[in-house]
Amino acid sequence: MDIKEKKVLVFGSGISGVAASRLLLKAGAYVTLYDGNVTLDAKELKARVLDARFGVGKEIKVPFEERLTVLLGELFRETWESLSLVVISPGVPTDLPVVVQMKEAGIPIWGEVELAYAYSKGDVLAITGTNGKTTTTTLLGEIMKRYREQTYVVGNIGNPYTEIALEMTDESVAVAEMSSFQLETIHEFRPKVSAVLNITPDHLNRHHTMEGYIAAKKNILRNQTETDTCVLNYEDETTREFAKETKAKVVYFSSLQKMEGGIYLEDGDIIYHVGEPVKICHVDELQILGRHNYENVMAAVAMAAAYGVPYDTIREAVLAFRGVEHRIEFVAEKNGVAYYNDSKGTNPDAAIKGIQAMKRPTILIGGGYDKESSYEEWIRAFDGKVKKLVLIGATKEKIEKTAKRLGFVDTVLADGFEEAFDICVKYAQAGDAVLLSPACASWGMFKNYEERGDKFKELVNQL
Repeated sequence: MDIKEKKVLVFGSGISGVAASRLLLKAGAYVTLYDGNVTLDAKELKARVLDARFGVGKEIKVPFEERLTVLLGELFRETWESLSLVVISPGVPTDLPVVVQMKEAGIPIWGEVELAYAYSKGDVLAITGTNGKTTTTTLLGEIMKRYREQTYVVGNIGNPYTEIALEMTDESVAVAEMSSFQLETIHEFRPKVSAVLNITPDHLNRHHTMEGYIAAKKNILRNQTETDTCVLNYEDETTREFAKETKAKVVYFSSLQKMEGGIYLEDGDIIYHVGEPVKICHVDELQILGRHNYENVMAAVAMAAAYGVPYDTIREAVLAFRGVEHRIEFVAEKNGVAYYNDSKGTNPDAAIKGIQAMKRPTILIGGGYDKESSYEEWIRAFDGKVKKLVLIGATKEKIEKTAKRLGFVDTVLADGFEEAFDICVKYAQAGDAVLLSPACASWGMFKNYEERGDKFKELVNQL
């Protein structure tokens, strides 16, 4: 779509919306940056888009200012009837009445990812799944940086794809973490190599049903062809079924069984067996813990190998990788107690992985924003490791009720995060672990899981 001199609405003023607005301005569009929050400052938002520190740089001209409008509050029909395109941010539900009305009026609805893809060059390696996306994306980014100088790590990982799209050349590679929210609004987006790590219930408050959630995830491979590759988790029944619906070459990864034509774990060795079997490394050589992380490594290795990265380059990056912040991150040992920050455990399945990685009796901080998740499997995974559960946030009573129904009664309800931490310190004995792995999002108490994890680390380091 040629959007030069066209009117485009960017729906949502977060980092994705700001980055999308900049790209559109550079492409010659007339941009309306819209947000329903009337408490925001329109002048500040406009300045944020046009600030040279945020990537528009020396290209800022007076016409840019004239082409950008910031609109807050209600979105009236007369505002959007003349639009050529709407770009919605990932946080904007696609079933909002005004979005549905614009779609019914024939206005194309794109996400920020689709916009970036339309204006970028080079190849895309894209990762989705309920859990493990950030670790896998970060590791694949480290591998690709050793192989291709123009490597960009973008997407749900916190770096908007639209921020770098116009910088990309035919030699560029974008390693992209894709959320279900981002994948809802793709049309032509086509990764050269894709991966779906796993599918477990999450974001049902947004997608309403598991079928809707799965359909969004499946979009990552919708446009792939026979010349592309899709990496799938063989041990996940849902992702295994995806193989029947893609034209791409499928490479499976498995932590439980050998498989020719895939990558697997055998006696602690990670073996890539597409053609002749190649040992990548032994898990004891890795600097990250847990079977789920071995699966993340296998997925990243399979993607890089499918793209043609030499095995020695892959191996060097894998052995050097130290994991990602807020994901089963060792903070410190204080008075014989080990403190782990797993703030990125924002759903029950992710939090199960945090518990499984613990090798000490554990006092666990859980709870937070209610995404309408079920907590039974998480509580069953305590399996004698969790000695006390300290609960916070909107879900604390719901989780406590579930825990007691399942026979786990050693729970404490805290009024706030710092109180929960103090309770953990009070009950922890030398040889124990204190784990922040909430199984819930941070909203309502913190801006994001990063802020929650940073607060936990601050409290630990003050001991």
